[in-house]
Amino acid sequence: MPAGVQGESVARNYAEALLTLARKAEDAAGWGGMLRQVATAIRSDVTLSRFLESPRISADAKSMVLSKALTDRVPRLFLRFLEQLVKNRRQMLIPTIADEYDTLLDASEGIVHARVTVARATSDEDTAMIAQRLSKIVGKTVVPHVNIDPSIIGGVVVRMGDTVMDGSVRRKLGKLRRR
Repeated sequence: MPAGVQGESVARNYAEALLTLARKAEDAAGWGGMLRQVATAIRSDVTLSRFLESPRISADAKSMVLSKALTDRVPRLFLRFLEQLVKNRRQMLIPTIADEYDTLLDASEGIVHARVTVARATSDEDTAMIAQRLSKIVGKTVVPHVNIDPSIIGGVVVRMGDTVMDGSVRRKLGKLRRR
C-alpha cells in the first residue's frame, strides 16, 4: 500500500531512529535484515496484514502477538521499537520504514539506488556499464534497478532520489517538435 508523502516522511523519521539504535548495537545490516523480514511478512501474509491493520484489535493485543512471535528471534530493543510502532498506530508503515532504512543505510555507505528506464531489455554487460557511468557521474556506487518502457523509444531515463536525467528519444523528439 502506498504511504504517501507524509507517510514517507514519518517512515524516514522512524527509520533514522532505528538506524541509530542499530548502530549502537553495532549491527545496522542485521537490524535492516530483520526489519526487511517483518516488512516482507506484512506485504505477503494477508492474515498478518489484516490483523495489524484492524482497528478492532487493541494495540496491546497486537504487541503481545508480536512479542510472542519474535521474542527469541530479535534483540529486545528491536522488539520494543516494533511495539512502539504499534502503540503509535504506525505498524502499517513497517514496509515503508524498511525501504527508508535500506536507503539510509546505503547512503551512509556511499551507495545510491537508481531507477533506470530503457526501451528494451539490456544485457548484464549493458547494465554494468550504466552502473559504472552513473557511479562516475555521481561519485558514489550506483545500483541500477532497470525497468523496461518501450514508450521512451530509445535512450535512458534515470531517477536517483529527486534527480531525473532524461536521455530518452521521446524527450528529444518532443524538444524538436516544440522548436
